[in-house]
Amino acid sequence: MLRPQALVLANRLALDPPQPLSIARRTAARTVASDASVLRAPSANALEVRDLHVSFPGGVDALRGVDLTVGRGEVVGLVGESGSGKTVLGLAALGLLPPKAIVTGTARLAGIDMVGADDAVRRQARRRHAGAVFQDPMTSLNPTMRVGRQVAEAAGSLDVAIDLLDRAGIPDPKRRIRQYPHELSGGLRQRVMIAMAIAGSPDLVVADEPTTALDVTVQAQILALFRELRDATTSFVFVTHDLAVAREVADRVVVLYGGRVAETGPTEQVLSAPAHPYTAALLVARLGAHSRSDVPLPTLPGEPPDPRNPLAGCAFAPRCTHANATTCVGELPQLEHISIARSVACVRRTEIGAHVTELRSAENWPAEPPRTSELALQMRGVTKAFGGIRSRRVAVDAIDLDVRKGSCLALVGESGCGKTTTLRMAVGLETPDSGTVKHGQGNPPQLVFQDAGASLTPWMRIGDLMEEPLRNYGLPAKERAARVHETLALVGLPDAIADARGAELSGGQRQRVALARAVVVPPALLACDEPISALDVSLAAVVLNLLGRLRRELGMAMLFVTHDLAAARFISDEIAVMSDGVVVERGVTDEVLAAPAHEVTQVLLAAVPDFSKRAG
Repeated sequence: MLRPQALVLANRLALDPPQPLSIARRTAARTVASDASVLRAPSANALEVRDLHVSFPGGVDALRGVDLTVGRGEVVGLVGESGSGKTVLGLAALGLLPPKAIVTGTARLAGIDMVGADDAVRRQARRRHAGAVFQDPMTSLNPTMRVGRQVAEAAGSLDVAIDLLDRAGIPDPKRRIRQYPHELSGGLRQRVMIAMAIAGSPDLVVADEPTTALDVTVQAQILALFRELRDATTSFVFVTHDLAVAREVADRVVVLYGGRVAETGPTEQVLSAPAHPYTAALLVARLGAHSRSDVPLPTLPGEPPDPRNPLAGCAFAPRCTHANATTCVGELPQLEHISIARSVACVRRTEIGAHVTELRSAENWPAEPPRTSELALQMRGVTKAFGGIRSRRVAVDAIDLDVRKGSCLALVGESGCGKTTTLRMAVGLETPDSGTVKHGQGNPPQLVFQDAGASLTPWMRIGDLMEEPLRNYGLPAKERAARVHETLALVGLPDAIADARGAELSGGQRQRVALARAVVVPPALLACDEPISALDVSLAAVVLNLLGRLRRELGMAMLFVTHDLAAARFISDEIAVMSDGVVVERGVTDEVLAAPAHEVTQVLLAAVPDFSKRAG
């Protein structure tokens, strides 16, 4: 996915907000008086995409013949792994593809072709007919302007802005309009973006991974808000990599793979009985509240397709357990109706039938490290505060934590509860104001960050990055190189990766490199800060399996920070739940999550998206 470009273009859209009808008519008369299409009567559908092809310089084929219809008042979920084309399709619908994009086909927003129209018409169409909510609201909100002014620009007046903020679930909107974006939490900033997106009752709102960076409780609130905001005229395209999220919010899902539609149909039908092997594999690989923790998660074999080298046949064939060397490899599958509302692109659909859900873990866990009372980490009475005398905020308030050698402690809680500050003090990146932090015997602790790409020095080869800690031990060059290749193999990467740089790798490869660098000198304690929160379903399963295997094989302790109780349940032996800087509940993971005693734990557990529950 062209995520950096998407964020830049999000800023363009933020500067080009929907306007009230009277302002839009005056602007239309002034800028596009010769084009009456912008003011024509709305079409029967909010969005109609036909045979859309999008490519970029360098031979990147992002979309390869996509058809999509979004009806009035409908919520359509676009689902697929990173690189499947979801974001590019959303940008095409908004007319926000970069100038270097090579586009054929049509994408009609309320009857206006956002591919063929000129820039002025597309801008006016966005003002009249579109809204957008992106993953990171800070890239779209102007940091120098108060929230009220920004929403008012989209809404037409401050009174309407206050009403929209109230409708978006922001408490005390009359006070919030005087604040700047940095003064709001991530969840409130996202609600501001939603308020701006629905200003003027647009025909279509494109929401691109709007809950990915949020903790599970805020995510649940935002999903409920999207369900409340839908009406008979405003439609939503909801981009997500999480099928459970799609199930909670979407009427219909469109599964993308390799720039093409693999399957589409009513949400409940597709997710309860998938007809395409890829959809089925995503469902099985997804980490959920009831995923088994005694065996590795099932994962999709191989890597997503390279958009620079599209296959002549089915793009999923190299990873599909049902692929036929004759029919699947040589023939590009076309979408075919299997019922009035469902379509699937699989030439073997009728042959594999009910067997489509087959996907199992390919390995068993290594033996657990011996149980011991020896501690890898001990924290006693640790306190940390930030700010001056008037703005002092206590982030961590006199907490005690122990992590036993060879075990994994999951530190969970909502955003702002103090868990990342605790982790940074645990590895020595922050100094406590009071209290003590002690490490057990062994190599110093290592930290794996949430954004693996940002943690890799962009101009250095991977091999050089991994050799850095080895030089401190005085190893000769030959031994360092050997250790680098051994560690790359340990995390499932080929030797050739050592000669690459971070920008040349996929997201999954970068995350594995980050892990490899952290364990090239096996630490006594590995600290992980939300390592899967921004990963798609299949890659999250790969990373969790890798972390579980590394802990067992290397015998190291792990402190795993997450807001996701499903991930905590899968990876950890013990769990500590934080709220407002203190630990409110702690114990054996399975016992705590089977019968949570504290309200905070109960709320976190209830907010985990799961297929056993669907909101109305």
